[in-house]
Amino acid sequence: MFSFLNKNKDNYSQSGQDQFAYNISGENGIYLEIGAHHPIINSNTYRLEVECGWKGLSVEFDQSFKKFWDDSKIRKNPIIWKDAFTVDYKSHFKEFSFPERINYLSCDIEPPINTLNILKKIIEVGLSFDFISFEHDRYNSGDTYEKLSCDFLLKKGYKIGVKDVYSRNKKYKVYETWFINQDIQFNEIAYEHWKKNNYSKNIFRK
Repeated sequence: MFSFLNKNKDNYSQSGQDQFAYNISGENGIYLEIGAHHPIINSNTYRLEVECGWKGLSVEFDQSFKKFWDDSKIRKNPIIWKDAFTVDYKSHFKEFSFPERINYLSCDIEPPINTLNILKKIIEVGLSFDFISFEHDRYNSGDTYEKLSCDFLLKKGYKIGVKDVYSRNKKYKVYETWFINQDIQFNEIAYEHWKKNNYSKNIFRK
């Protein structure tokens, strides 16, 4: 039994995205990560891959991170160094034998309008997910992209799982909403309450 939300290990995902993905889908899942950045620091997928046997595909445009991925001895899942808008996602899913419904989409490129537009592209090509973490940067950009992402995804078969997600312990820095597929039984919860529950209970590996 263990929890990703370990205060001594909070250099991985900023808010427990990996924990939530694990809670929803367990081990040996599949992810699509748009905006991979560093392979370890603030990574939503590092522990899913390394500790939980997840497969996945990452996309990153910023070549300054490439040396860290090239030097990593433990990140084995593929990463594409291209503009996310130019990637043929369905072809890559076929190449890696991924189904069109997978477990987790991490969606985080800058600025938020780009994150919204790449989200729309991925959904509209016919891919679907158990869980989507969408970065709208409300603390910095207002609530425009938070509202637009909700309007879009709620019409596409998703619902809000966790709202008002903030970074680390910075409660003023609300920057994400976590959506889940409507076919998953889960009631909407504020991040503050979800986080308290996940810190206090070991809920992994049922």
